[in-house]
Amino acid sequence: MAPFTSEYEMVIGLEVHVELKTKTKIFCSCPTTFGAEPNTQCCPVCMGMPGTLPVLNRKVVEYAIKAGMATNCTIARYSKQDRKNYFYPDLPKAYQISQYDLPLCEHGHLDIETAAGSKRIGITRIHIEEDAGKLVHDDSGTFVDCNRCGVPLIEIVSEPDIRSAEEAVAYLQKLRATILYTGVSDCRMQEGSLRCDVNLSVHKPGEPFGTRTEMKNLNSFQFIQKAIEYEYKRQVQAIENGEEIVQETRRFDEKTGKTFSMRRKEDANDYRYFPDPDLAPIEMSEQKLSELQAAIPELPDARKAKYMEQYGLTAYDAEMITGTPEMADYFEAAAAATAYPKQAANLILTEVFRLLAAEGEDAAQIPVSAAHLAALVTMTADGKINSSTEKKVLSDLWKSGDADPESYVREHDLEQISDRAVLESMVDAVIEQNPKSVADFKKGKTNALKSLVGQIMGKTGGRANPVIVQELIDEKAKLF
Repeated sequence: MAPFTSEYEMVIGLEVHVELKTKTKIFCSCPTTFGAEPNTQCCPVCMGMPGTLPVLNRKVVEYAIKAGMATNCTIARYSKQDRKNYFYPDLPKAYQISQYDLPLCEHGHLDIETAAGSKRIGITRIHIEEDAGKLVHDDSGTFVDCNRCGVPLIEIVSEPDIRSAEEAVAYLQKLRATILYTGVSDCRMQEGSLRCDVNLSVHKPGEPFGTRTEMKNLNSFQFIQKAIEYEYKRQVQAIENGEEIVQETRRFDEKTGKTFSMRRKEDANDYRYFPDPDLAPIEMSEQKLSELQAAIPELPDARKAKYMEQYGLTAYDAEMITGTPEMADYFEAAAAATAYPKQAANLILTEVFRLLAAEGEDAAQIPVSAAHLAALVTMTADGKINSSTEKKVLSDLWKSGDADPESYVREHDLEQISDRAVLESMVDAVIEQNPKSVADFKKGKTNALKSLVGQIMGKTGGRANPVIVQELIDEKAKLF
């Protein structure tokens, strides 16, 4: 595999499929509950039986429009639905009802944070469509589960504005956050309610775009990043070897980290789109659009700007905290309960995020209340405990159950030792016992200072005030 090279630029466009959080399917009254027994949530309509007629779910249109408004799209006053014809085992009627030339939403954008600063990613369109079924493979064969047939989707198509795997993940995280805030989907990637197709090509800057490939149905940020990185290197190597890149659909293998060809990629004319004769056009009044706009809550970008202005957070930190409405709510509650909101943000971004990742949970499952996190931050900022004790107490409360941090610190004798006289005797003993470390410290070796401070922290169970300890070591070492 060719090494990464900056000689070639990658060009990425994403097609994101989002299942809408409606109680029933897009064209019938079957439920959309995830995890039901196979083929227990389908009927003649979503199975495409002859003589059946679809009836459009009004809530699907409203949800799609709210998603479009939240992503700065222009909303069509007149749109229609089309039949997209193709045969596949999990599509019983051999066509999918989608939208072709007149989608509900067009010309939107989202702003993301990158290492180089803010970048705008264009959104070409958002349209509604029905999901297909699901193939289930095991040792005895392949089975078709039609429960997902007719589950309502929106497809969000980006412009080819993305130039790295990191930008792709940042865009998807921002898109997921925005959709979550609107409440139109739960965006549970592990359940397939948000999944992504990656269109990727490579070219040398200044030359025309190359031939793109499409990687289908990626449903984790980690896999999306790995798939992009592998496919970029694969295409570069092929070009360097004089091979032709063909337009095709590829599958990403999670175990090997490689992509494999599935089939040649279809163009729009291969699907033989035509207006669905059983469904009337969708016409939206200005009054209805105004009602939907008014129902959209404060979105991630608005909260991000507020956190930067009110609390002095960086753009990146504010972006991370606004990743879900639950985390933003948690931070706001903590910030309101302490005089040190920036320190509260830092604790959330480091320890809370780490603990959530270790447990595989999200912000809705944080076991420590925002008020108690704020109390912990206040104790640290006021010098009652140090930062290492702060982390320990948070971890303990996370495991044992929410409790008042001040009471916990008192009961477990975790108050910070800031008495210089007490610490001075300890520093004297450590300096006397470690002449080589002292000599190294005087030569400017920072690891020697860490070693000396570490011994004091060890003797005090992590309770010593590290600032005072370092001051004392610096004073004493000069006399040594």
